[in-house]
Amino acid sequence: MAVEPAELREAVRAALGCSPEVAEALAASATARDYAPRTVILRYGDRWSHAYLVVAGRAHALVYGLDGQMVLVHEYRTGDIFGAVAATEVSPAEADVVAADPTRAACVPAADFVMLVERHGSLGLLLVRSLLSQLRATSARMVDRTTLSAPGRVYAELLRLARLGDGTVIRPAPVLAALAVRVQSTRETVSRAVSALERRGIVRREDDTLVIVAAQRLEELVV
Repeated sequence: MAVEPAELREAVRAALGCSPEVAEALAASATARDYAPRTVILRYGDRWSHAYLVVAGRAHALVYGLDGQMVLVHEYRTGDIFGAVAATEVSPAEADVVAADPTRAACVPAADFVMLVERHGSLGLLLVRSLLSQLRATSARMVDRTTLSAPGRVYAELLRLARLGDGTVIRPAPVLAALAVRVQSTRETVSRAVSALERRGIVRREDDTLVIVAAQRLEELVV
């Protein structure tokens, strides 16, 4: 479905929290692309040709380990920028990038994006913040994988997801298979860990949400 220029401009402004001037310039060079869940946005090894700004939804950068297990490398959320974001960007994609939810991205040709960054210093700052946020999230996952047990990683991830909202509610409730990818474990392990929390009254399900009833008790289990 075609997206009106004004709609894309407002989506860019809301996603980045940027000035109307920057939103106008970025939207003028961008094309809105919509991706259904599980749609491949870019495949491993493909050459980057565009910068992608997520204006709605989520996308995952995924690779397969030596054991064949899928590993989450990055999660891109609203306001995140990825892809060809530098003048010298010639390396291929290091992972498959797949839409996790219905996702809309503002896609800007690489050369145009670099020109916009050079013209608008605030856009460069927003880009740096986005990349640093992604780096911190990736580093945190690496630390968790080396220091926490499999159930501990599940508990830590539930707390992190809840903190993206009000700290107690995860909406929609995480899909166990997707949660297993996030914490680099098996669906069975994740299912047992979440079921144990429900039996102990630490979390409960309500319709399409997962409610953390006792956050402090959950934090104590992160080992």
